[in-house]
Amino acid sequence: MRQSIRWAVLLLLLATPLAAQDSVFTEKKFLDLESVTAPQISPDGQRIVFTRIWIDQMKDRRASMLWLMEADGSRPRQLLEGGDARWSPDGTRIAYLAEADGKPQLWIRYMDAEGLLVQVTRGTASPERFRWSPDGKQLAFTMFVAEPPSWSVALPSAPEGAKWTAPPRLVDRYHYRGDRIGYYESGHTQLFVVPADGGSPRQVTRGNFDVGAKFDGLPEGAGMDWLADGRTIVFDGDDDIDADRHYMVSNIYAADVATGAVRRITTTPGFWHAPTVSPDGKWIAYSGFAATTNSYQAEDLWVIRPDGGGARSLSGTFDRDPADITWAGDGQSLWFTAEDHGNVNIYSVPLTGGGVKAATNGQHVVALGALSSKGGFGVATRSAPQQPQELVRFAIKKPWDLQPLTHVNEDMLVGVRFGELEEVEYRSGAQLVQGWLVKPPGFNPAQKYPLIMEIHGGPHGMYNVGFSASFQHFAAKGYLVLFTNPRGSTGYGTPFGNAIEKAYPSVDYDDLMAGVDEVIKRGWVDTTRMFVGGCSGGGVLSSWVIGHTTRFAAAAVRCPVTNWLSFAGQTDVPMFGNQFFAKPFWEDPLPYLKTSPIMYVGNVKTPTLLMTGELDLRTPMPQSEEYYAALKLRGVPTALLRFAGEYHGTSSKPSNWIRTQLYMLAWYEKYGPAK
Repeated sequence: MRQSIRWAVLLLLLATPLAAQDSVFTEKKFLDLESVTAPQISPDGQRIVFTRIWIDQMKDRRASMLWLMEADGSRPRQLLEGGDARWSPDGTRIAYLAEADGKPQLWIRYMDAEGLLVQVTRGTASPERFRWSPDGKQLAFTMFVAEPPSWSVALPSAPEGAKWTAPPRLVDRYHYRGDRIGYYESGHTQLFVVPADGGSPRQVTRGNFDVGAKFDGLPEGAGMDWLADGRTIVFDGDDDIDADRHYMVSNIYAADVATGAVRRITTTPGFWHAPTVSPDGKWIAYSGFAATTNSYQAEDLWVIRPDGGGARSLSGTFDRDPADITWAGDGQSLWFTAEDHGNVNIYSVPLTGGGVKAATNGQHVVALGALSSKGGFGVATRSAPQQPQELVRFAIKKPWDLQPLTHVNEDMLVGVRFGELEEVEYRSGAQLVQGWLVKPPGFNPAQKYPLIMEIHGGPHGMYNVGFSASFQHFAAKGYLVLFTNPRGSTGYGTPFGNAIEKAYPSVDYDDLMAGVDEVIKRGWVDTTRMFVGGCSGGGVLSSWVIGHTTRFAAAAVRCPVTNWLSFAGQTDVPMFGNQFFAKPFWEDPLPYLKTSPIMYVGNVKTPTLLMTGELDLRTPMPQSEEYYAALKLRGVPTALLRFAGEYHGTSSKPSNWIRTQLYMLAWYEKYGPAK
């Protein structure tokens, strides 16, 4: 009873900032945060439509609203609820996604004074991605089509009025749907078209493949586009046969809208995705790489003709993953964003080749929205260490000069002191590794502070220098926050990202510990109060860390994989013969055991908090339960938090984001300093 009261009081103190803390980033400030995304320029270059996202505290969710402004940022005004708008080719309408009867549906708004609304799709399923046809008469979209398998057996007739148990659900397909639908949902994502003025959607594709390449840890592009003839749609997709044989397989296809006939455009086996058609319709740009057994392979930027000829890479030796691929208005160059050493910037490359050039530079995260074919400018979103995401504009001739268009958080953040970000570069053996340290506001170098090391997921992902509400919140509570990009991270090239192939965890652990050692050298860290945490791939590594060192006072292991053997049969992604292991476990179980954190639980002395979403299908709850049970049997202080309404992660709902932060801090306060 006393323990429960102590926890409640501690959580209350953490959740209620002192008066002196009103000028730092608090939980209330988090609830007031807004962001902007998906800016699109009208065909005449005169207006910009974008999505503004805010936290609906009454419904405990993030809500979105469409806004409109002039191209110079003047006259910003609210349009209506919804998001992800796209202009019609003639600029008279926008198509967008908004809820209807609790499901996202496709809508159209006429952009004249009357502002007529048309709900284009209805039903229990929801469109995922959409594109206007060149003549503006149709919309293409993708949607999941359930195909529940059936297997009936002859039961005796039930007595009249009897209530017999429902029949079992038949599972006969190993499917990647854990992010949204569920592991046991059988079906495929197919391509549809619908008249732009409303009507009945018509399914274009059928068959044993999914429209839209979705693979864990790999970027997902727009996924489809129309050819200039208005009769053909190109898209990326994977088929069941290839997906079962090789983890990273996707192709570029073309579908005849009238007949549904599908032909494959790319011929080389590999992971090819994000097709986008040039303004003149002569080329298709896309990204990807040829089939490989590498754990990680940086993608290239490619172009190919609609008939499948002339395929060539434009990115050469760039060795970074292109995203947000966009054609220039004249069709003579391609623009895109890419991760590089913790930053995300815009790059360009001529259609004729000649090398990738940086268009923007700086310590920030930029996402390219659109380029105007008439106004000579582009729009993007930008986030920086102490600046939440905002909309910016740049001239094509001076793309490095990013001019702010929105200030959605300016009023809320007046007077707020954020933690300063310091880059930490260090050696791990012979390898140079990059990381960052967020300092508490009002940092005093003569003082010693507790340290939180957070580890990113993936494992092929990248921490960046964009604004982090989580890290700033920790810093506001008086913690140093260390985050690094150990080997296996993206943004540093293929050899660096591929360093953990068939060896995960391995050298990434060495890189993390070297980062802690480097920060300790600065003399600011209270080494009796060091803590470690992370989710997904970060959950793997944080549980691995505490099995290999006792230097941390407490750990918060979130959505982890702790036992690769059981994980192989629980997760929603294929685990046999992929980049983590060379062979299935029945042929060679030793690598699965060697790299399972639970095999080192006998070494753990660190008080460990486990946190996982109850609906998580990527790193399912049994992974946390196994580790929790083992720690309990060993008498190591531990607790397991099961987050309601959460799939992969614990923070998609605003209240759960706050809970995640406060439970971690409460655990760290309870068990620091280290014994």
